[in-house]
Formats: sequence, C-alpha cells, structure tokens
Amino acid sequence: MDLLPGTRPVEVTAADGVLLSGVVVPARLPSPRPPDSRAVTFVVAHGFTNSTARPDLRRLAGWLRRFGEVRALDFRGHGRSGGLSGSGGDPEVLDVDAAVAAARADGADAVVTLGMSMGGGAVLRQAALGTSRPDAVVAVSAVSRWYVRDTAAMRRVHWLLETTAGRRLGTRAVGLRLRPPWLTPPAAPLEVVSRIAPTPLLLVHGDRDGYFPLEHFRGLAEAAGPTAAAWLVPGFGHAESGATAPLVERIGRWVSATIGT
Repeated sequence: MDLLPGTRPVEVTAADGVLLSGVVVPARLPSPRPPDSRAVTFVVAHGFTNSTARPDLRRLAGWLRRFGEVRALDFRGHGRSGGLSGSGGDPEVLDVDAAVAAARADGADAVVTLGMSMGGGAVLRQAALGTSRPDAVVAVSAVSRWYVRDTAAMRRVHWLLETTAGRRLGTRAVGLRLRPPWLTPPAAPLEVVSRIAPTPLLLVHGDRDGYFPLEHFRGLAEAAGPTAAAWLVPGFGHAESGATAPLVERIGRWVSATIGT
C-alpha cells in the first residue's frame, strides 16, 4: 500500500537515547474546522510485530486523518526504529512519551494517544506513568495483564518471546529485535489505569478478539472507573487487522466530541 498523499517521515529520540522512526500523515478534514475548536493530533501506537510500513496501519491512518493529523512511530525493535523491543514494558512508555512530546514541540494543540494491542497497553501505561500527558487516550484491544496464555494466539506470541527458536523466527520473518525477557515484570495496565483520570479515556474491545478474552476489557473498564468510556464492539476482532472504517469513524467522533473540535 502506497503512502498517503502528503505523508512525511519523522524521527524522534526517546529519553534513553533510542532513535525512533515514523511518519506524519496530514489531516484531511471533510469540512473546515470551526475557528474556536482545537486541532487534534493522533499519536498512533501499533501492536506487537507491526510497523508503519504495514498496510493495515496505513489503512487505519487513512481513515483517522479525517479527524486530525496522524503521527505514527515504529516502536523500538520494530520497523525502521532502533533499539530492542521491551514487549510493551517500560521502554515502550518512553517511546510513547517521546512521540507525544515531539507532537507538542511541533505545535500540536490537542494530542490523543491511540494504541492497539501491545500499543494499547503502552498508551494506558504512558498516560498513567509517563511525563508527557496526552489530552485523551484511546486503547483498542489492549492487554490488561502480563503472561497471557489463555488463547492459542497468545501461546504463539509467548513462544516467539520466550524460546530461542521463536526469537530467531521473529528476527528473520518480521525483523523484530527483542530485549532479553523481563527479570522483574513492570506494573501491568490493570494496576495503573485508575491513575489516568481525569484525562478522558476510551477502551475499545471486540467480542471476537482472538488474543485477549473479554475479561481483559472488563477488568480494565472496572479499574479505570466510571469516568472512562468502554465499548464492546460486536463482530470486531483484534487491533489494526480487525479495525474497520465505521469503527475508526466512531472513535474519531468520540475524540471530536471529547476534545471539543
């Protein structure tokens, strides 16, 4: 899939010195923005093994640009970024932090983080623990806790993460570069999501998610508290690959109403 018109490359440096590569997709609003409204910049955080070069992420950016500028970075260890993947742990919080700070440095008014799967957990943890707080958070198909093995898909992911053969395959097949397995697990999204309030939060999960069962969504929604919006979407699968234009439009409309655009 070709780059969307007007897309430009971007590089930012995380607090620990890792250079991150990505793209900026300019907004293509269907109608002029009211003069007293806030322009939205989306910071998109992809799922594990994904990158900004993948068609499903570029397709999502095309749908999302109708609501604002889209800035998507390859997480460390993925795509064209440097470093080694922390599998959604503390290094990924630094990556999202850097992306939000860079958007604000470039003049962004309202910054909304939108993460999927691993990226969903990362934006939740960043909004709770990071240094560059977003104006709103959207977590799609987010993991709630670590070491999930209750689905066949996640058992395959853990084989990829935890075995020598799996790590070699990840490097060869998708160019994934991994840090050693955690010695001490970081705080899980479920443990910190309550700290996000009063920042607006939207949790989105599909009833056909083949990676994370509904207990992840329900646990996050309960822990986040009554100020968070939570959508269980019938027929929706998982993250970027399962997203549809109507779902992304619904998310965009929630952001517009929440931010006041």
